[in-house]
Amino acid sequence: MEPKVLIVEDEVTLLETLEYNLQKQGYRVLTASHGRVALQLARQHKPDLILLDIRMPEIDGYEVCRQLKTDPKTQDIPIIFLSA
Repeated sequence: MEPKVLIVEDEVTLLETLEYNLQKQGYRVLTASHGRVALQLARQHKPDLILLDIRMPEIDGYEVCRQLKTDPKTQDIPIIFLSA
């Protein structure tokens, strides 16, 4: 089974570039451009890794991370922060 990566990025060009490159390497990629969507996807799909933008509208990456790490369903998912 392909490893799943959730990319959370509000800049479309960067999101598409990351998605394309990870898919080429054989990863199943989920994408979200907002923190709320990211939280839903993470809880529903339990990705193997989350690439998380720090600056986003509504909920920033730090708050998304805090919520994921306090939820027993998602607390063990590794997170790498992205910053332009």
